[in-house]
Amino acid sequence: MALVLHYHPLSSCCHKVLVALHEMALAFEPRLLNLGDPQARAEHLARWPTGKMPLLDDGGHIVPETSIIIEYLQQRHPAAARLLPADAQACLDVRLWDRLCDLYVMTPMQALVAQRLRGQAQSDARVVDESRGILGMAYGLIERQVKHGAWLAGPDFSLADCAAAPALFYARTIVPFDAAQTGLAAYFERLLARPSVARVLDEAKPFFQYYPYREALEPRFMG
Repeated sequence: MALVLHYHPLSSCCHKVLVALHEMALAFEPRLLNLGDPQARAEHLARWPTGKMPLLDDGGHIVPETSIIIEYLQQRHPAAARLLPADAQACLDVRLWDRLCDLYVMTPMQALVAQRLRGQAQSDARVVDESRGILGMAYGLIERQVKHGAWLAGPDFSLADCAAAPALFYARTIVPFDAAQTGLAAYFERLLARPSVARVLDEAKPFFQYYPYREALEPRFMG
């Protein structure tokens, strides 16, 4: 039975897994989730009670959470690329940067999007300031890490880069990179040039009109 990915094309978390699937050249069936539809939402909650996406269905075996999905795929399915290295220390480095991207880029970015959706009258200034500060700190970490290397956790594209690509793509529309962060900017362009990342963004273009910070997207990303 084919792998099934329950996802939405605007979701940064879904982008992370989609990039990995394309890197690994694994065949899968994408099933678009419309959580605004009561029946679709009830069915999704029945699969996994947190209601989060993406969700992988491997022949009836449900796998949640982005990093777990990617590691599961590497362990269970022959793939064209390894996204977690065989070497134990190198693997820890990849997992570290995956966690840093999720916690300190993806999470504050999502918090800022949520505040935009609440509207200015209901927005929490403390959350906005804290989230912007966390993003600034994370940009500095990544700038230092990629200053002299091609990819985030070593010489090879990895799980860490799958996490970084969508997190930075959206975060940059809210908190732009500092002009002095030339390493971060160059790394971001390398991510955009990666065929797997480019494909995911290209497929998402029709949906970017619904992104709350769409006015900050560059014309090259608009379909």
